Amino acid sequence: MNMMIASDIHGSNSYCLEMMEAFEREKAETLLLLGDLLHHGPRIKHPGTYDHKDTAALLNGIKERILCVRGNCDTEEDQKKLDFPIMDDYRLLYVNGRTIFATHGHIFNTRNLPALPSGYILLHGHTHIPAWKTLRGGNIYVNPGSVSMPRGDSKNSYMMLTDEGMFWKYLDGSIYHTERL
Repeated sequence: MNMMIASDIHGSNSYCLEMMEAFEREKAETLLLLGDLLHHGPRIKHPGTYDHKDTAALLNGIKERILCVRGNCDTEEDQKKLDFPIMDDYRLLYVNGRTIFATHGHIFNTRNLPALPSGYILLHGHTHIPAWKTLRGGNIYVNPGSVSMPRGDSKNSYMMLTDEGMFWKYLDGSIYHTERL
């Protein structure tokens, strides 16, 4: 298995293009997007290039390889621009005997945990800050950070989920953290 996980593109066509180049370089089978694809919301000033139509076109180019959950900035109008479903609040993924609860993070997160059995992985974006930590009850929380608008001391990033584990990477492909499953 070779899955790329990315979040919070927020309509940045230049960073979306860099993410797409990384997707091809990684030879990923699937791209899991954790929401906030085309817009950045009214409170955020977007850095860099912003073109939601171009971003939609880039993503639609690989629509058959995308899984997605809805972010707090994603709307029904965004769904009309995209040729793959984006309106689910969460997805359950089964990987190497583990269950991953994938969501954006504005509804379910470390402060409002979903009812997960022990051993599940809570995966979400929304904070724009990469994370990996063990939660009480034996669950794990992971966050890929943000493709276009990183916060804290982080940089533009994504995650790879493979048979060997989870790898946090900068958009240039360099690994900055690894966790084994």
